[in-house]
Amino acid sequence: MMTIHTNSDGASIEVELSGEVTSSDYNDTLIPAIEAALAEHDTVRLMAVVQPEFKGYDIGAAWSDTKLGLSHWRGFDRIAVVADQGWVQTSVRFAAPIMPCPMQVFELSEIESARRWMRESLGSIHVTDLGGPCVQISLLGKLDPEEYQKAEANLDGLLSAKDGFRLLIDLREFDGWQGLTALAAHFRLARGHVGMLDRAAIVGDKAWQHLAQRVASHILGARTQFFPSEEYQNAKSWLSAG
Repeated sequence: MMTIHTNSDGASIEVELSGEVTSSDYNDTLIPAIEAALAEHDTVRLMAVVQPEFKGYDIGAAWSDTKLGLSHWRGFDRIAVVADQGWVQTSVRFAAPIMPCPMQVFELSEIESARRWMRESLGSIHVTDLGGPCVQISLLGKLDPEEYQKAEANLDGLLSAKDGFRLLIDLREFDGWQGLTALAAHFRLARGHVGMLDRAAIVGDKAWQHLAQRVASHILGARTQFFPSEEYQNAKSWLSAG
């Protein structure tokens, strides 16, 4: 059984699952609600609340779930699953890395935290003019595609007055990307401005960030250098020198 709750602007859907979910629950309840939301919005946010008496899907519902995901693959902005069942939590965590949108699991006792996660921004990108040719981009939290769209507009406005630029990438408070779509947006932002880049400094404290700097030096065709977090000021000095 499914029960649907839609927020006031129609862009966020909360679905409650109990008992056994059948294909008719999808065809008569969930799919019409999602398609109605997508008729008014580019993407929707979906929160599934799995009640303790939830018994699972019948075969038809499992197939309907697969078809729903494939037909609206790009239609979800984020998905939250609220459940206490271990098998549900494990399934969500297994699927999350390959989803094109942020996907998070919560326990039933955390339902208000899940609703807050559905509403709030998950991360932010700050673009700062450091003077001269130097620009800083600070990545904070876990980023979704919307933040990259805002950052690109800010960066374009800043670079319109520069012939070229030097970039400081601050990853000290960066927690990663929310889904594959956000990762793709990251590469689109980098690719769109690589021709103007003279040099880049990357500041962070994780091994993969150091590795990313080495890869970037080959891809970007510009001089790059990695600095640990405590050498943030040294990174700014290196960027502006010469």
